Amino acid sequence: MKTFLHIGCGPKRKDRTTPAFNADAWQELRLDIDPSVNPDITGTMTDMSEVETASVDAVFSSHNIEHLYPHEVPIALAEFKRVLKPDGFAVITCPDLQSVCALIAEDKLTETAYTSPAGPIAPIDILYGYWPSLAKGNLFMAHRCGFTQKVLTGTLQAHGFVNVASMKRGAPGYDLWALATKQAVDEASLRELAALHFPGTQP
Repeated sequence: MKTFLHIGCGPKRKDRTTPAFNADAWQELRLDIDPSVNPDITGTMTDMSEVETASVDAVFSSHNIEHLYPHEVPIALAEFKRVLKPDGFAVITCPDLQSVCALIAEDKLTETAYTSPAGPIAPIDILYGYWPSLAKGNLFMAHRCGFTQKVLTGTLQAHGFVNVASMKRGAPGYDLWALATKQAVDEASLRELAALHFPGTQP
């Protein structure tokens, strides 16, 4: 059985990751900064020292990387690479600032962009963090950096991931998805792997 590290899992389990990870072939290892969500490991993206080097087959990070300050991003990506086995890969999703800023350019900063299980989400929430959670004192939810598709791909490549497949979604997702491999793979294999994990691309 393969293992994936669910980084910044919050209360979510593997059924809320990707269709490919939500399968019997994959075992989930949950890591979060917040002990109240009962992770397997309490830690941060920039210090996953409790996770052994080269011990997991994949990492999954959903809407976490934007919570870092820009100078912390390379540290987190180095940790992602460290815990991955040589043939491992990372699946990362985060807000797409390009599509969000298109709404802001239309002066829709505080208008509902979409409705999530938590409630209405406005561009200002996507840009800076979900206001209701911040108001309750959950400052882990604050956003401190952001990415476009070009910047996310370039950042992963600049910090040691060899091959990167990426996609961006406009409404209603307003998000980016990237799959990055630790070692070189051919384009067909990269596309096939991405299709297993990116939303709306499963065969």
